Amino acid sequence: MTTRTKNIIGWILSGLTGLLLGGSAIDKIMQSGHAIQMGASFGLSGATYSLLGVIEIISVVLFLYSRTGILGTLLLSSYLGGAIATHLQHQQNIVFPMVFEALVWITAVIRFPELTRRISNKQL
Repeated sequence: MTTRTKNIIGWILSGLTGLLLGGSAIDKIMQSGHAIQMGASFGLSGATYSLLGVIEIISVVLFLYSRTGILGTLLLSSYLGGAIATHLQHQQNIVFPMVFEALVWITAVIRFPELTRRISNKQL
């Protein structure tokens, strides 16, 4: 695969990730009916759920910006790991946070070759 092709795929996946997680964050911040219902099912107040939305949107912005992309990857990975744990604790389906987590890491591996080198223990 050429570098140009990897860049195109990386940015398409980044855009998709940004849209999905950004939409989720905005939903929490705006406190839509669905977001209020989800927060209540986890025992969270509207203000706490909005704060989670702010954390999520900051992580997405850091992920999308090239210079801070690796930091954003780690923050989104942590955020989604917490979402998976919360879903498990409340006996809810974990497919969506798992799919988002996988999408974040697949995108990161394509966009950030230095991350891949560090994970695989190859020399920089």
